[in-house]
Amino acid sequence: MTYTTNPHLPHVRMDAVKLTRSGWSTRKVARHIGFNQSTIVRWNNKAPDNLRAKIIPTLSSRPHHHPNKLSDEIVQRILFLRNKYHRCAEVIHYLLKKERILVSLSSVKRTLKRNGLIRTSKWKKWHQYPPRPIPEKPGILVQIDTIFDGIPEDRIYIYTLIDVFSRWTYALPELSISTHKSLSFVKQAQAIAPFEFSTLQSDHGSEFSKWFTKRILENGFSHRHSRIRMPSDNGHLERFNRTIQDECLSRVPRNLKSYQKEIHEYLHFYNNERPHMALNMKTPMEILIQN
Repeated sequence: MTYTTNPHLPHVRMDAVKLTRSGWSTRKVARHIGFNQSTIVRWNNKAPDNLRAKIIPTLSSRPHHHPNKLSDEIVQRILFLRNKYHRCAEVIHYLLKKERILVSLSSVKRTLKRNGLIRTSKWKKWHQYPPRPIPEKPGILVQIDTIFDGIPEDRIYIYTLIDVFSRWTYALPELSISTHKSLSFVKQAQAIAPFEFSTLQSDHGSEFSKWFTKRILENGFSHRHSRIRMPSDNGHLERFNRTIQDECLSRVPRNLKSYQKEIHEYLHFYNNERPHMALNMKTPMEILIQN
């Protein structure tokens, strides 16, 4: 008989055993409940002697041993390399290949995880993609992102935001990014925007982690993530990121004070004066006034 998760079967097993021990033959019990006689015999062998238990539980179908299980020597070698070099699973997998030890990368990761050597942030956001709202009105779908300029030791980050319906935009330069600054940026944008935000969409950057999502929900917005390796999901904002870099950032000195001044002036031009082909040569503010 195939494995089953029928919640009533544990009770049926015990009832069959009680009938057998009350004097019925295993063949008669089998005909009565509709199971094979050999099945009734096995149930009797598993049942306790005193019959005080109400059920005979269904045992797990998980095998006791996998034929492709890693040997203890390979497991110990993985743990040794981890403790010696303190490197990630990819590096350990590479070192094992150099030693001619054939093992998959997923097996290395699984071994490290089982031994508590892979840490997962409590704020990690699991990939969930609820249906994307249709931007029929301003604020229904607002995309947010970050871009940067300069080398890692001397970067200036720019938070960017765009309303998909009207193409109204907002941007803010920062010397660093974090979930707290992301929330502050959204609040500043909402205070300036002539419409109410409904759904915010971002990529999976650390500045938009689960903490950010929780705070966004507390402020009355919803938050969804774009799909992994699908930049087209945030296509409107990706295009604005390129536009602000070409038309603004590339023409001003690269320092925070200059960026703050020039970005503020450029946003006024972008939202109020710059004609947009996607809007039939109208400006974002003209679209907002019409709606």
